[in-house]
Order: sequence, then C-alpha cells, then structure tokens
Amino acid sequence: MDSRYVKLKDIKPALAGYIRESQMMLGKEPVPDDRAIHDVRVLMKKARAALKLVAPQQDTEFIKKDIVALREVGRKMCAWRETSVLRKNLKGLKKEFPLLFSQLGSCEKINLILKKPDVSAAITQKIHTESEEINALLKKTGFRIRFMSMSKLDPDVLFSDLEKTYARVSYIYLACRNNPKPSKIHEFRKRTKDFLYQIYFFRPVNPSGIKKVENKLDNLTRNLGRYNDLTQLLNALDYDYSLNRNMPALDELVLNIREKQDRYLSKVWPDAFDLFSPGQKLVSVLGFKLLKF
Repeated sequence: MDSRYVKLKDIKPALAGYIRESQMMLGKEPVPDDRAIHDVRVLMKKARAALKLVAPQQDTEFIKKDIVALREVGRKMCAWRETSVLRKNLKGLKKEFPLLFSQLGSCEKINLILKKPDVSAAITQKIHTESEEINALLKKTGFRIRFMSMSKLDPDVLFSDLEKTYARVSYIYLACRNNPKPSKIHEFRKRTKDFLYQIYFFRPVNPSGIKKVENKLDNLTRNLGRYNDLTQLLNALDYDYSLNRNMPALDELVLNIREKQDRYLSKVWPDAFDLFSPGQKLVSVLGFKLLKF
C-alpha cells in the first residue's frame, strides 16, 4: 500500500477522541443513564479494536496495558447495564404475549427480573465509586495514548493486520454455521465488531464500498446482539426443558424466545455469507481494485 497515493484515517486522534468522549459522557451525571452506558461501552470497543490494529507497530507492553484497562471499563459498565437489558427484553415479551404472562404470575425468576431496580443509597454509592475507578483508568489510558508515536505507521502492516482480523472472523463464522452454539455466536459478534471498527480507518481507499460493508456489518452485529440479549435472558430464567418440572406457560415462553432468536439469525447469515464465505479475499470484499495503493 503506497501512502503517497492514499492516506488512511489517522488512528491516534480517533483513539484520543474515543477516550475524551467517554470521559465527557461519564462526567455529565453522578450515575450514568442506560444510553450513556451503552455509548461508552461502544467507544471502548472501538478503542480496543484500534489498539489491536496498531499493536504490531507499537510498544507491546503499553498496548496490552491499554487494552486490559479498556476491557475493564467495559466489564464494570456491563454489570450496570445487564439487569436493565434483561428487564427491557422481558417487558417487551410481556407486552407481546400478555395472556401467556398472566399464567406466569407465580414464576419467581420472572418476577425478580421485572422488579423495579434497587436505587438505594448503597447501590448509588457503589456505581459512583466504580465511575471514579473508570475515570482513573480512562485518564491513565488517555495519557499513554498521548505519548504514542503513530505518525509513521506503515499502511502495508496495518492492512496485513486487518487481513488477520478478517481471517479470524471468517474462521469463527464457519464454526458458527457448523455448530451454532450461543458462545460461538457471541464470539462471532465480538470479532465482527473488531473488523467493523478497524475498516473505518481504511475508508479513504474506497469510501462508498467500505461504507456499504460497514452498513452490512452494523446490521449483522445488531441482530447478533439481539440474539445474545435473549440468550442472557434464557440464562437468567435458568430454564432447562429436560427437568420436566416447568410450567407449560414457561415452556411456551421459551419457545417464543427461541423463535425470535431464529429470526434474528436468519437476518445474519445471508450478509455473513457474502462477507466471510470461504475463499474470499479481503481486497475483494472491500472493493479494492489494486493490491498496492
């Protein structure tokens, strides 16, 4: 890739922007709302994907520290959001199947999920404390990024590492289609997001072509996310059909959830095949007409 002809998007300003924007969002309220939590977690994923892309051309020790720190930010915030997502999805099902839920009034686990969140002073203080810990992690990471040298990143090496990301996603896609376990599908979603956030920096090579790929990937990961949210709901319900001790209404609810999951996956696989089917080259997927730019 010849940087005299094509200049990729600068990675360092984008990385710094992800950190800065996250700090601003978290600084608006003592306890972040669901939207802020979601947006900051997306920014953390974007930042980690960018760091993975530049890792071979940077100090490995510092890159690892930053990736671990940003993963810890996402992990802490995931716990804040998890109960809210479970409740939102279950309330949506209750609205869709009111007669079914009228038969589930004695189901303890369902009632526990639907219960209004505890907003006690202790919970608020815990989140406030964790927010301070997150801000400290972001501050240290932002400081290290400030002193990273990225002015001489080799575009060929960047593209080579993008190809490695693409190869990982393609392999996981193949594994999912042959053995679609929820854990594999979740991993497919995570690695697809890495690829989505990394190709952003290659937009100048083929703006319209890459934007089309980004749109496909965005829809794909969105449906994988909805599938995963329902998987987490099933886990929270602790459902096991083989125990033969469930209420018939609970069996029916789970079958409706499975049906929704099937519909989400049915929207995923056509685009996934177009993007990651065996034997494809990344240059073709992204619409690059030349191997050297």
